[in-house]
Amino acid sequence: MSATDAFDLEIRDESIRLGQLLKLANLAEDGIHAKELIAEGIVTLNGQVETRRGAQVRPGDVVCVEGECVKVASRA
Repeated sequence: MSATDAFDLEIRDESIRLGQLLKLANLAEDGIHAKELIAEGIVTLNGQVETRRGAQVRPGDVVCVEGECVKVASRA
């Protein structure tokens, strides 16, 4: 799955932390799993490997884990 095949995930705030997004999108089972995925370098944010669990993700950003991608959208 590529970024163009990403499914939309709405968030209610201006941004969300990467670790929280992974859990919300069911890309990680829990916070520990999210931390492990990020530490292993298999999480990308807008096509770049992201190693910060607290990285801010905003509407329009695309997060991918092992071929599954989520495009963040704003709940308006």
